[in-house]
Amino acid sequence: MDQQDDTPNIEIAEPLRRAIGERYLTYALSTIMHRALPDARDGLKPVHRRILYAMREMKLSPNGGFRKCAGVVGEVMGKYHPHGDGAIYDAMARLAQDFNMRYPLVDGQGNFGNIDGDNPAAMRYTEARLTTAAEALMAGLDENAVDFRPNYDGREEEPEVLPAAFPNLLANGSSGIAVGMATNIAPHNVEELINGCLHLIKAPNARDETLLDHIPGPDFPTGGVIVEPKENILEAYRTGRGAFRLRAKWEVEDLGRGQWQIVVTEIPYQVQKSRLIEKIAELIQLKKIPILGDVRDESAEDIRLILEPKSKNVEPEILMNTLFRNSDLEIRFSLNMNVLIDGRTPKVSSLKEVLRAFLDHRREVLQRRSQHRLDKIDHRLEVLEGFITAFLNLDRVIDIIRYDDDPKAALMREDWGKDHVRAMSEADYVTPEPARDEGLGLTEVQADAVLNMRLRSLRRLEEIELRKEYDALLVERAGLEDLLGSEELQWAKIADELRETRATFGKKAEGGARRSQFAEATEIEDVPLEAMIEREPITIVCSKMGWIRAMKGHIALDQELKFKDGDEGRFIFHAETTDRLVVFGTNGRFYTISASQLPGGRGMGEPVRLMVDLPNEAEIVTLFTHRPDAKLLVVSTAGDGFIAPAEDVVAQTRAGKQVLNVRGDVRARVCRFVEGDTVACVGENRKVLVFPLDELPEMGRGKGVRLQKYKDGGLMDATTFNMADGLSWKDPAGRTRTETDLREWTGKRASAGRMAPRGFPRDNRFT
Repeated sequence: MDQQDDTPNIEIAEPLRRAIGERYLTYALSTIMHRALPDARDGLKPVHRRILYAMREMKLSPNGGFRKCAGVVGEVMGKYHPHGDGAIYDAMARLAQDFNMRYPLVDGQGNFGNIDGDNPAAMRYTEARLTTAAEALMAGLDENAVDFRPNYDGREEEPEVLPAAFPNLLANGSSGIAVGMATNIAPHNVEELINGCLHLIKAPNARDETLLDHIPGPDFPTGGVIVEPKENILEAYRTGRGAFRLRAKWEVEDLGRGQWQIVVTEIPYQVQKSRLIEKIAELIQLKKIPILGDVRDESAEDIRLILEPKSKNVEPEILMNTLFRNSDLEIRFSLNMNVLIDGRTPKVSSLKEVLRAFLDHRREVLQRRSQHRLDKIDHRLEVLEGFITAFLNLDRVIDIIRYDDDPKAALMREDWGKDHVRAMSEADYVTPEPARDEGLGLTEVQADAVLNMRLRSLRRLEEIELRKEYDALLVERAGLEDLLGSEELQWAKIADELRETRATFGKKAEGGARRSQFAEATEIEDVPLEAMIEREPITIVCSKMGWIRAMKGHIALDQELKFKDGDEGRFIFHAETTDRLVVFGTNGRFYTISASQLPGGRGMGEPVRLMVDLPNEAEIVTLFTHRPDAKLLVVSTAGDGFIAPAEDVVAQTRAGKQVLNVRGDVRARVCRFVEGDTVACVGENRKVLVFPLDELPEMGRGKGVRLQKYKDGGLMDATTFNMADGLSWKDPAGRTRTETDLREWTGKRASAGRMAPRGFPRDNRFT
């Protein structure tokens, strides 16, 4: 018979919202504290701290040998960081990259990646050991400087934070994304940071402005030029949020005979060189920077990017400012100093708060190390007292050891009287009495030390050395007691330690000099097009089907040219590469094309519709070179129009600019430069009307006013001329005819007009 389980089935019910909320909060806190945000005290995340500690336990000192990174990763993963080996190796490799870390904490041997963005070699191929900077971060771990906690399985212990001899958070920077928050901190120069710390020790309530005198800004490992105004840097450091504009460092290299090229020697922080070159090459290909001819990478150990201008007449400053705006030769590094204060509380901190957190940590480390040393001294003094007592009563000690069954108990039981404080006249040396009650035996610690003493130590000289060591320790003990009892002495000691660190990693040390420089940004907001393009003569050719090209030089306008089958020429005129071409469509929109971007004259060109967004149902009314100071007469087929300033019709985008409003079947028909004081228009009914130009309004956009009234049809053509010179047209024979007496056709605007003069063209056009 089956037995039934009588254990009650207990169900715990709770709202889904609360259950999910609690679990997500737990996950978020774990991400914030144990993965994404650095500790303000040592500037490290747990994975980095565990890597350094594991390497220290493996005795991979800066002066020792290298070990395979696979072994280090295995040690870290097995003992301290139970996560993927790939994540651990990535973090370790970054600690060794001198283009990411201002002061690398891992000394790598092998391929650890490069500034081009190439990944490190597999961990089985690379080796590593600690650097001097990493050793400085861990100085004092054996002296109870910080708390330790059990590792993930409780078999080992790991430090909660490192003692940190310098402010590593700011020295090497940090970045990370947690749940609902992120951090991004720039690297800085250690000498400047320590100068700022010393200033804070001297003046705890120092203003942010005075801190900026010591820490003027970040110091990126890849150098570069910081062009952020000082007031913006101050605000970023004061609030913990802001941004720094960082530019590449460049110089002009003279090639002789008026030729030159630009050499970029430093690129902005965290910009991959290969991607940067690809971006600049793309700008050249798309002709977004017409004055740039070529880019080459001649880098070896140092950065050397060559930028060749298209013309020696280009100003280097204009070229570089254009590149700064269009490529990663200039970046904005965002500052977000969101860190864990005391390892627990995430907070967006100011520069002063971060330095204060580091200094408070250093004071706690000093106190703990001093107390640890004090305890060691007390233990050693106790042992020395036992040694001295044994030396002064050597015969009795030897007798006890030789004949007593339990020499340890006998030594602790023996009453040594006052002989143990007798001075040694032979050495003429007076020492204070050991600090113990008279008439008692040795302590357990002293008895063990005496019993473990080597026979060779029973020399007379050894007794003198013990006396000297005893006195020296008493002096050191008194100093430590004074230090622990005085806040002023503690800060003085911290300042001395910081000065020693500054001497090790400061500007006089290898790699300690400031790399990022400061400069004012030379802005050129509106770079003239003429400066961007080499000025050369060209001939613009556009076919009836809208295929456009630019022939080199000013060719004869009546020269026979080739077009596609079924196509023929429509527009041909002389221009220059610096010109802007204006296209007017039957939809009333103006489009702008740079003459320098036109295809060459060897082929048939390219369709205008690929260069601008001219709809398929719209046709090209006219194509001309932009003249900024000119005025245009624009008229629709309905006979409505106005005068438009040429400067107002230039479009900034492919979509063009709507100037003449048309609806329904109405189309734009005429666009001519205004030249004269009189308007002449002709309709499809061959009636001509002449009226003064000042009867037309000047507008930037609109439908306009009626030029001529029609019963049937609409406007065919319109033009402007000087009344004193008369109205000219070409007769059917191709001869130019001028009519000076225009009283018969002169009338008010919007009137019907009269039939055209004898000999007026049959197509009802003035030209």
